[in-house]
Amino acid sequence: MARSLEQVGDGWSLLLLRDALLGARRFQEFEQRLGIAPTTLTRRLDELTRLGLLARRSYEQRPPREEYELTAKGNDLAPILLALSAWGNRWLAPRGAPLECVDAETGEPIEPIVVDRCTLKPLVSGTVALRAGPGASRKLRRALPCPIPFGAAPEATELLL
Repeated sequence: MARSLEQVGDGWSLLLLRDALLGARRFQEFEQRLGIAPTTLTRRLDELTRLGLLARRSYEQRPPREEYELTAKGNDLAPILLALSAWGNRWLAPRGAPLECVDAETGEPIEPIVVDRCTLKPLVSGTVALRAGPGASRKLRRALPCPIPFGAAPEATELLL
């Protein structure tokens, strides 16, 4: 989780990815949509490109111009951003959601949730456990001799810190 947050945990990065998912491609589009300072935008786009979430593509030779496309890695964040938006709509929008998710074909409202790909069961606090995976360090394997429920009592999760 920490490794993932290092790549996309910055607010501007998440907003840039959101706008890319909404069709923004060019520097000026991101700048206008977000009201972000050009220097900050340049740094964030460079970083997202370096991390492989966006790819640069030339669209004009004279003068040289580039646009940004989401990579598969960047596109894989769509469900996360939709779930984060749904959480914000639930807890941070007392007058109602500023934007709603709807089915692209029917226009019917949908409620984004995260589910297990195999069972399609919703993943909620207390229904999932974490265990040391194949890439875990020895220290982590010792700290997690058995799975710990995600959403467990604070004492159980102290081992992860």
